[in-house]
Amino acid sequence: MEGSSVTERRSVTHLLKQLIQIGIALSSERDLSALLERIVAEARRFTSAEGGTLFLREGESLRFAVVQNDALARRLGEREVRRRLAAEPLMVASPSLAGYVASTGETVSLPDAYAVPPERPYKFNALFDERMEYRTRSVLSVPLREPAGDVIGVLQLINARDEAGRTVAFDEEYRSLVQSLASQAAVAIRNTHLEELSFKDALTGVYNRRYFTLRIDEEAKRYARFGAPVSVVLLDLDNFKGVNDRLGHGAGDDTLREVAQLVVANSRSFSIVTRYGGDEFAVLLVHTPKAGAVKYAQRIRGVIERHRFTHGALTASLGVASLPEDVAAPDDLIPAADRALYAAKRLGRNNIQVA
Repeated sequence: MEGSSVTERRSVTHLLKQLIQIGIALSSERDLSALLERIVAEARRFTSAEGGTLFLREGESLRFAVVQNDALARRLGEREVRRRLAAEPLMVASPSLAGYVASTGETVSLPDAYAVPPERPYKFNALFDERMEYRTRSVLSVPLREPAGDVIGVLQLINARDEAGRTVAFDEEYRSLVQSLASQAAVAIRNTHLEELSFKDALTGVYNRRYFTLRIDEEAKRYARFGAPVSVVLLDLDNFKGVNDRLGHGAGDDTLREVAQLVVANSRSFSIVTRYGGDEFAVLLVHTPKAGAVKYAQRIRGVIERHRFTHGALTASLGVASLPEDVAAPDDLIPAADRALYAAKRLGRNNIQVA
């Protein structure tokens, strides 16, 4: 018995050390989407959970922010899993398990999701299983609570597995550790969200010039170490001043927001779309050589030309520069792309030029 007790203490000590390391890693993650994915992945690893979901609270609703499930990913693919769950958010006031945890801040562990006693103030929402043709058994639902007490989301782990791969109840010894992880996660989410706000353009919601400059510096270090290609596309709206002059600055603001949304919707999630100044946008394309950057610029030019803007048709001129094809150092990317953009304007607008 004494030997078993020592082994258990060592195991808990090891988990606590892991928890500290995870907390440090979470606090250093600046990308919100990457942070959310990591929170779920670390919680699943801790508890040997087959799946996990992270909900973020938005007013009186809970939005599916992350869904990870090994069995569903193998059967349906990750994209299809996300598509099926993106339809409708959960309401906090609903009798769902996640809604209850979000509204009360209590942690709930269920050995069998379908055997919740009727007198409980919550029930398992079987909609997930219905949409996914899946069977949830054990569930551990934990609030993401900030130090001030506000619950900003819910971390829900599904189907703990034992060493033989069988579904079992979540170990009660892990409950406090997962709660600690969730508290660390809440702080990291809030800090990252605030940092994102300081890096976002207030009008369009895309990144601002300050963040773009920081990312260029990061890519410079990455290039020096790994030689990874990187490209910049500068985009300037043609005759945009006429929109403001004819229809007013409100119409101009509407147009800038529409352009930003179009560019984001037609860019990869890890491309850095930036309002660089006025009606000029810059896009940082990481791990992208010149051929890929030119193809991207062609797509964006065509999307803008074909789009039915609220306040009338619009076109754009674009300049492309790539490292190492066009310049020798990351600091030269913007000047080179700017020269290409100027050439595109000079040659009649609504076209693309490369450095």
